[in-house]
Amino acid sequence: MAASAWSFALARLVGVLLAAALLGWLTGYLELSVITVLAGYLVLNFMRLHQLERWLKHRRTQEPPDFHGVWGDVVALVMRIYRRKQYHKQRIVQVFREFRRMTTAVPDGIVVLGPEREIQWFNRNAARLLALRRKVDFGQRIENLIRQPDFVRYLDRGDYAMPVVVRAVFDSEVHLALHLIAYGAGQRLLIVRDVTREIRLEAMRKDFVANASHELRSPLTVIAGYVDTLADDHGLDPSWRAPLEEMRRQADRMRAVVDDLIELSRLEASGAEAGEDAVDVGGMLSLLRREAMAQTERPREVSLKVESNNLLLGSEQELHSIFSNLITNAVKYTPPDGRVDIRWWADASGGHFSVSDTGVGIAREHLPRITERFYRVDPGRSRNTGGSGLGLSIVKHALQRHNATLQVESEDGRGSTFSCHFPARRVLARAAAAAV
Repeated sequence: MAASAWSFALARLVGVLLAAALLGWLTGYLELSVITVLAGYLVLNFMRLHQLERWLKHRRTQEPPDFHGVWGDVVALVMRIYRRKQYHKQRIVQVFREFRRMTTAVPDGIVVLGPEREIQWFNRNAARLLALRRKVDFGQRIENLIRQPDFVRYLDRGDYAMPVVVRAVFDSEVHLALHLIAYGAGQRLLIVRDVTREIRLEAMRKDFVANASHELRSPLTVIAGYVDTLADDHGLDPSWRAPLEEMRRQADRMRAVVDDLIELSRLEASGAEAGEDAVDVGGMLSLLRREAMAQTERPREVSLKVESNNLLLGSEQELHSIFSNLITNAVKYTPPDGRVDIRWWADASGGHFSVSDTGVGIAREHLPRITERFYRVDPGRSRNTGGSGLGLSIVKHALQRHNATLQVESEDGRGSTFSCHFPARRVLARAAAAAV
């Protein structure tokens, strides 16, 4: 349609020019006649352009000009664009209203942060949980309003995989979980959730486990003592030998579980980072390898590769627990014809320990939960080997106190590799340790 309008306008202009040229030729004023017609055509288009500009400025109160031809097509096109814009504007307003109703219904607080961590928007629950004020706090940086050191470190770290728990500003008994989600060009979404109930339940559980473990230790010690005394009695009826040996084995197993529970409770109760004693990792791993080789049931080969003589700054007891648990698990679940490889090395990113085995492996669906307390991949297999289900949970908590991470690679039936990665600030060169 636009092409036909332009063709008609061009044909009309050519026709008018030919008529003007003919009139000018007859009257002897050819140039004047053509110039006059072109000037009139220019004035006409200028007037229509002026009318169009006035209508665009006062579009809401004035009717569109009644033009024909190309100018009519321009007016029609503007009207279509305007109607489309009005439709999208109404749609955006509708979506925004739905979004506000949705965020009001969400029990969690939601805060939208800009590239500079400035507050761009928040819902009612965020205002209630974080004591934010509408209009006053818009544009403020979030760390200026939530002045919690843990939250500031969480912001600066840039790793938002896990939320950080802080105390509320208005009530120190209220605990809030803050979880950042990055999206768009530097935008962030802050999810605020009240986790006071969960924190209190977790504290009650920890207290119960710690108290129960300590209360069980004394009667278990007494029971184990009497069982040992009876088992060592040469005058005992031989028919009681097997039951007493089984009782001794079960008492030892329960004692190991209680000891692990007490150790886990101690790690959970200690919120501070581990100390910074200089630990000779190579020497510790050599001792642990000798202990593994001394076991009657072990893999054919247990190798140790120490690629760095650097020391590790941390708690010697907890580091021993970490390495011992991982090596013991590898030896325990690897068949006699298999092998276990232990490795310690350091690089620019920090210190690294790994233990690989050719044992039974772990199915992929179990990997996210293997560090949970009492979680067993195969309960029957763990009972046969005397496992308590607490070793990896102890490893996880001890690593957290050393600012370290645990990485697990495993495949069912093809062995596993457990790797511990310590930050560079906990690695100390032996030469530097000697100078100190």
